[in-house]
Amino acid sequence: MLLSSARAVWIELPSSGSKCVSEELKDKVVVLGDYYSFYTDISDVNNTGFPTMSVKIVSPFGKTVHQEEKASRGQFAFTATESGSYEACFSPSGGNLIGRNVTLGVEWKTGIAAQDWESVAKKDKIDGLELELQKLEAGVRTIHGNIMNMVNRESEMRFNSEVTNSRVAFFSITSLGVCIVTSILQLWYLKTYFRKKKLI
Repeated sequence: MLLSSARAVWIELPSSGSKCVSEELKDKVVVLGDYYSFYTDISDVNNTGFPTMSVKIVSPFGKTVHQEEKASRGQFAFTATESGSYEACFSPSGGNLIGRNVTLGVEWKTGIAAQDWESVAKKDKIDGLELELQKLEAGVRTIHGNIMNMVNRESEMRFNSEVTNSRVAFFSITSLGVCIVTSILQLWYLKTYFRKKKLI
């Protein structure tokens, strides 16, 4: 993810099981989100109320950062404490969903898109142009952080690649040495065997 952003997705929720969405996040990234569910077929006469669901968001190491039961809509907010893929899973929690189409809407905001810029403007008493400059500055800082993260990943990958290459070279040389030693031993054994049998 190069720029912090806001995304909205629509998901067809199965009547049983769960559907998950995930996003790669760096640590210390602020995340805000909204979710809501509704019956897809609005002409259905049984469409009274909204379908309920269970919501669970977990960190890359399995720590639960948000959980809610029997919700038809809700919000979540957290700051990423570890880098990696954060996963949000939604599953139906009502017993009246069998054979009914349910749609789930999820809006996921990260980084500067999740910041409340109106509060910043009121707090710092700044006008429109200065606020836009602050947004641009925050965007530049985000881009710089992402580039530095990519540089670090590239150096880690290069290091891993060099280690793998050196191991492959060592294995190849060792395999060649074993083949040569085995061939010499076979020749020596055959020569000794044929001499004992007085064939050479």
